[in-house]
Amino acid sequence: MPQQITHIKLLIADCPLYCSMWLQLKSDIEKGNINALARCISFVENEVAGYEELLMSLPVSETPVIGITGPPGAGKSTLTDSLIGLLVARQKKVAVLCVDPSSPFNLGALLGDRIRMSQWYNNPSVFIRSLATRGSLGGLHPKIIEIADLLKFAQFDFIIIETVGVGQSEIEIAGLADVTVVTIVPEAGDEVQTMKAGLMEIADVFVVNKSDRPGADLFVKNLRMMLAPAFSNHQQEIQVVKTSALNREGIADLLSAIEIVLQQQKSGDKKAWLLAEKAYHLIQQHRMKNVKKELLKEELGQLREEENIYSYIKKYL
Repeated sequence: MPQQITHIKLLIADCPLYCSMWLQLKSDIEKGNINALARCISFVENEVAGYEELLMSLPVSETPVIGITGPPGAGKSTLTDSLIGLLVARQKKVAVLCVDPSSPFNLGALLGDRIRMSQWYNNPSVFIRSLATRGSLGGLHPKIIEIADLLKFAQFDFIIIETVGVGQSEIEIAGLADVTVVTIVPEAGDEVQTMKAGLMEIADVFVVNKSDRPGADLFVKNLRMMLAPAFSNHQQEIQVVKTSALNREGIADLLSAIEIVLQQQKSGDKKAWLLAEKAYHLIQQHRMKNVKKELLKEELGQLREEENIYSYIKKYL
């Protein structure tokens, strides 16, 4: 695959947007060709020449992006699977981006959680793509914004992004999703206390999953009390929904809560804030484009004894 991508880069290195390949891809995606969409996502991931012009040609879309985040083990994948089922039953087309953890050494992805969504792989109303974080600390993929915009162009009704779930760093999803769903479990009392500063700011909806476990009602009551001081930072009250994703319970309530938040945002200022966050991320990504970890590793391994890391990074500042 890397050789194939390199070959394509060489073939179209000097080719502008009107190159027939890009025009054909764009046309095929607009017609609902899933193979073309998958191929285009790979080209964007690998920064094949011409991808930036393609992105600039995409029309503005209002397709809602639902971010599902939370600590590991909270049942995010099962919750996403249940939400897909409900949306498909309502005749909606759904795109799902599952961001998986990757090895810090070879950047490969661990895709074990995808087995929970295997029933949707051949469903014409569902598109699922697994992405590796590739070393990103925010629980997301470095090209997540661009890929989400491609999916919007592909005429899906909803886009769901499930993050790795890496604790405090999950806050990054708030800069991408129109609705951020934070998933926790009844036993997460101490964990919520630890993370609450960030969670209170990013959560639009709290989901207490696995609510068939003992103590769930008391936990929900305490969570609502804990959230009360945060209401002043939101135009509307943060909703708390009980679910048991494994038993498909509470999913309709979750979707209703998501739709309420989406409706409220039409009269709020979160849209401008989201655009600012996206623009900041894209500019940051562009500025860091020439800083490669592989090169850093090689050069840092050859540092002189009298030279420290602060002296080394001066050339980048």
